[in-house]
Amino acid sequence: MGRIIAIANQKGGVGKTTTSINLSACIAAKGKRVLVIDMDPQGNTTSGYGIEKNELDNTIYELILGDCSIEDCILKEIFPNISILPSNVNLAAAEIELIGVEKKEYILKNEVDWVKDRYDFILIDCPPSLSLLTVNAMTTADSVLVPIQCEYYALEGLSQLIHTINLVKERLNPELDMDGVVFTMYDSRTNLSAQVVENVKSHLSQKVYSTLIPRNIRLAEAPSYGKPINMYDAKSAGSESYMSLADEVIRNNS
Repeated sequence: MGRIIAIANQKGGVGKTTTSINLSACIAAKGKRVLVIDMDPQGNTTSGYGIEKNELDNTIYELILGDCSIEDCILKEIFPNISILPSNVNLAAAEIELIGVEKKEYILKNEVDWVKDRYDFILIDCPPSLSLLTVNAMTTADSVLVPIQCEYYALEGLSQLIHTINLVKERLNPELDMDGVVFTMYDSRTNLSAQVVENVKSHLSQKVYSTLIPRNIRLAEAPSYGKPINMYDAKSAGSESYMSLADEVIRNNS
């Protein structure tokens, strides 16, 4: 049965999509079957896997509105062991269209239940907001992985996110746990990055992954080639760190 992890942080630019693409690819490279769900209307996870997001007939938007089945939406084996449930800008309208729909917080969960047994891991890339789309991801997920950028305001907003996770657990999904925090954009040349890591660790009772994702130019380049980092430059620091994180996530969820 698939372990479902939502990758969430309401702050933008913290490395959610980078983590969704590269962690899923590195888990798949270790022989696990992975489904990646793009819940962000920007569709950057979709395009980061080399998919032309604006030419798709069926995306998560059509799925949420009930215009197609999950079978119609999943793009199977985009790369070995990796399938994608894609997204594009149409998804931005979903929230408005779902006003008044009963049990709208469970739409994604009810669909994913049909296919989750086919995968070892399902990773959901959430939008940078605590919206209905993020709530749908959290009601579907077993746990939430939170990427945090190594910067001065790292802790700002984290307490709000943890509050949201606890609310969803209390009211909608009692099985939901905090998977852990992963630090992104770590710069070993600065004292600030090290201070941020220590600061967050001292404030958090939650699990913090020991792998630090560095600032890495190859990580930034890979999406424009439509490839995850382990296929774009397997020897880069970015690839090695996401491979290490994949090992930790697999161990943490076995």
